[in-house]
Amino acid sequence: MSLVFHWFLPTNGDSRHVVGGGHGSPATAAAQDRTPTVAYLSQIAGAAEDLGFVGALTPTGAWCEDAWLTTAMVSQHTERLKFLVAFRPGFVSPTLAAQMAATFQRHTGGRLLLNVVTGGEGHEQRAYGDFLDKDARYRRTAEFLEIVGELWRGATVDRAGAHLRVADARLTRLPDPVPEVYFGGSSPAAAEVAARHVDVYLTWGEPPAAVAGKIARIRGLAERAGRSPRFGIRLHVITRDTAEQAWAEARRLLDGFDPEHVRAVQAALARSASEGQQRMLALHGGSRDDLEVHPNLWAGIGLVRGGAGTALVGSHIEVAERIVEYHRLGIDEFVLSGYPHLEEAYWFGEGVLPRLAEQGLWTHPRHLAAAGPAPPRPTDRLPDSAGRPPAPAAPPTPPAGHGVRR
Repeated sequence: MSLVFHWFLPTNGDSRHVVGGGHGSPATAAAQDRTPTVAYLSQIAGAAEDLGFVGALTPTGAWCEDAWLTTAMVSQHTERLKFLVAFRPGFVSPTLAAQMAATFQRHTGGRLLLNVVTGGEGHEQRAYGDFLDKDARYRRTAEFLEIVGELWRGATVDRAGAHLRVADARLTRLPDPVPEVYFGGSSPAAAEVAARHVDVYLTWGEPPAAVAGKIARIRGLAERAGRSPRFGIRLHVITRDTAEQAWAEARRLLDGFDPEHVRAVQAALARSASEGQQRMLALHGGSRDDLEVHPNLWAGIGLVRGGAGTALVGSHIEVAERIVEYHRLGIDEFVLSGYPHLEEAYWFGEGVLPRLAEQGLWTHPRHLAAAGPAPPRPTDRLPDSAGRPPAPAAPPTPPAGHGVRR
């Protein structure tokens, strides 16, 4: 099975410097260097498609453009690239979200992936009219995914939960295919939702030992629910022909951080209720010193940016080695980004992906498409409302005159 790589659409702006923002942290002036127009984002999407990325993550929040509208427009300038659309289930009804996903699939030829974000910071949630606390938001997410899953299976849904209520809800047209659900979270409440409802569990780029612990925890919970989610990781990348060139670029980015801005960002992020964000902060402690927290894993991005705050830094060979290291832990999908996103996509796509292909770990999606569809994974089919997987599908009947291949 080929590793899966996704890129990132910087709908908050792009630059040759790190663009901050997210999780309550203030944005940086660099966001205005390259404004997130449809034309520019389509350039990035087109490059990602050509280079062999499967999809592109698009963020959500007050600090960026709306993900649904932006990706709907950019999708019309690409042919194969999928869009990993981040959205918050508390801001839209489950019936409408299920309908939006079905519409997106029809108009893009099935190129939607959903990144369910339970909630940002409390003050931002309240600005959107959401006054639930963190644990209640996760319980609502579980209800939301149960309802959406039933609608996508063609059921008529009557449900009165603690947080969501629908009556006689149904879709007149179902999504084809059903979009896979990606989800991240480090708290116990998040782990329960992930284990029972999602196709791909995402973690931010922590050192391998910490990532291994997360995978073991989610996998154990999922196995008890009779499920087998896949695992992905969110990282930035700075990859060059030589390690010296890559670290010189990391130092250039670091030199561009205004000390006062770093202090302001760290003060804002310290108030975050996100357990994942606190784990990111602990990697650097707000200091510019000792930012290489594992070989080739650099925590400098997190000094000025909320959310994913680490980057793989090194030569193409070294970055490929770190990807293999994470893959051996159970990571199959990599959601990557870099500044600026257009150029860095080429550095990674032309420098690292061919090395992984040489090892038999990656195949360009156009070659996979030419080889025909792969057999469906168990997580390609939705669990029921209790989180249980459906009964195994019967094996296909070989065409007349063809035996089963051994």
